[in-house]
Amino acid sequence: MTKRNKIIYWIATLWLSLGMVATGIVQLIKMKEETVMMTHLGYPLYFLTLLGVWKILGVIAVLIPKFSLLKEWAYAGFFFAMSGAVFSHLAIGDAPKELFGPVLLIVLTVISWYFRPVDRKTVLA
Repeated sequence: MTKRNKIIYWIATLWLSLGMVATGIVQLIKMKEETVMMTHLGYPLYFLTLLGVWKILGVIAVLIPKFSLLKEWAYAGFFFAMSGAVFSHLAIGDAPKELFGPVLLIVLTVISWYFRPVDRKTVLA
């Protein structure tokens, strides 16, 4: 892995982790803005707990060494959660500004996944 790719990986991964942990905590503590948004999107409030826990566990999986298959699942979970958020906002006609956060996290997920070091990839025989 080149030094450039390693830098890209770590910058994307740290920003992704920060975004996922921050939103995960906000969802776990059920901040008023989050509960209002979840209700606006038509989802039950217990969904906040699920998303918050999954995001924090996903960050742990992405950051710890080894466990490459678990990392693949975490990246997939991030991608599905954020693409689901984008679709949910589009489906109810929210303003484009509501898409910024989820789209940014999708981009960071893809960049982190693409540039991950070989020892963090799943090798299929």
